[in-house]
This record gives sequence, C-alpha cells and structure tokens, in this order.
Amino acid sequence: MEFDNQLVDEKIVLSYFENRGVLDHYEEATRKIGLWASEELIFRKCFPSHNAEILELGCGVGRISFSLWMLGYEKLSASDVSSKMVRRALNIQKERNSRIKFLTADATQLAFASNSFDGVIFGFNGLMQIPHRTNRKKAIQECFRVLRPNGRFVFTSHDRSLPKWKKFWANERKKWKIGLQDKALVEFGDRYGETPNGKLFIHVPDCSDVRKDLKDAGFLLERDVLRSRISEESKRVQDFSDECRFWIARKPDL
Repeated sequence: MEFDNQLVDEKIVLSYFENRGVLDHYEEATRKIGLWASEELIFRKCFPSHNAEILELGCGVGRISFSLWMLGYEKLSASDVSSKMVRRALNIQKERNSRIKFLTADATQLAFASNSFDGVIFGFNGLMQIPHRTNRKKAIQECFRVLRPNGRFVFTSHDRSLPKWKKFWANERKKWKIGLQDKALVEFGDRYGETPNGKLFIHVPDCSDVRKDLKDAGFLLERDVLRSRISEESKRVQDFSDECRFWIARKPDL
C-alpha cells in the first residue's frame, strides 16, 4: 500500500503495524524479551496489589501483559488498534493458558465504562505513535476517564531534549521555519523514517507539552524520569528499544 505525498494519519500508522515483519518483531519481543528491568520496577511500585485491575493500551502481541500475568497480576485487559497484533496475542494466550482480556480498540475511543481500572499502561512509546497532538490528548483524556480515583497512568515517550539529539532537532527547526520539512509530517517533533520493516511514525515530544496535556486532562504528574536512571537494561532490551522517559500520572480523588 502506497502513501506517497500524504500526511501521516491513522491509516498509515496502522499499515506499518500490520506489516508481517513488524508483527514478527513484536511477537519475538513477547517471547524472548518480556518486561524491561525498568518496567518491572515501575509497575511493581505503581501497582503494589496484584488485585489491581489494569488496562494495557497499544499492547502489541502482549509483551507487557503476559509478563504482568506471570508476576501474579490476573485482572488484566489489553487492547491494540491492530486486530492482527491482537490475533497473535490470542494465539500465545492459548499456549500459556492465561486469562487476559484481549480486544481490538482505538485508544482515543475506549468502550470501557468510566472508573473501570486501577491502572492504565501505554508502553513502548505507543502513545506517541498516535498522529496529531489532538488525538494524543483524546487518548490521555480517555485514560483519565476509565481510571478510578487515585488510579495511575504509566507510559513512556522519547525525549526531544536529550543532548545526543540536540543538533538533529536544531536542524529540523530550521527546516520547519522555511518550509523544507518532510511534507508527510503534521507537527514539529514528528518523525517518519525508514526501518527494516517499512516507514515508522513517532512523535518525539517536548516534555513541557506532555506535562500540559496531562494537566489539562486532570492528571497530577507524580514523576517523570529517564529509563537509564531507573535501571541498567540488558543488551537485548537496549537493542530492542532506545532510551525513553517514563511518565507516572495519577487521577486525583476528587
């Protein structure tokens, strides 16, 4: 499917994640990587009770949810916008005899009732793979809605302010000022580049934008911290995923 000269939209993003190579990559991560060391530390701290009802958004083939099940969390729901990802997760579920509730869902339009969960997780920078800030804000608002008071929303993003990317983003800003940016991009901070499995879209945010969007949705930000400051990851994890920032936000008890 060709999308030449078209602004990146939900259809383009979905086409990438339903590519056979990408599906294989996410399944391999589920079977061979599991939780990052940093994720396990964060999730255990944010959700100390194994009775917590947790929703994972952008679950892919279930890397996080299956790992949480193995840690003793049994009240798990997991969704992804890609039905092909969910289908693979269900195949693994048959092998592992777990009872996670997998479903296909758009994070910006969740069918769950308000106040349904004690925690929501949007792992592996998935929130930032939703094109358009207005859509990402809708997803954040939906997370707020389905959380119970004092429930936590945990997600990760890349960080535009990292020193290693300073020169890159300075050059990008110059391009945007004179209109020479990639015409497929919608907003400054967007990236849409080639990978071994096709062109991948991701938004690399300014931290102040994320803080504002969380506040506007009603969240209280408890912590944001770079992954490298939480735990040293294995080489396998580092090969699978770059440095990122963890965000932990709480729905206040109003």
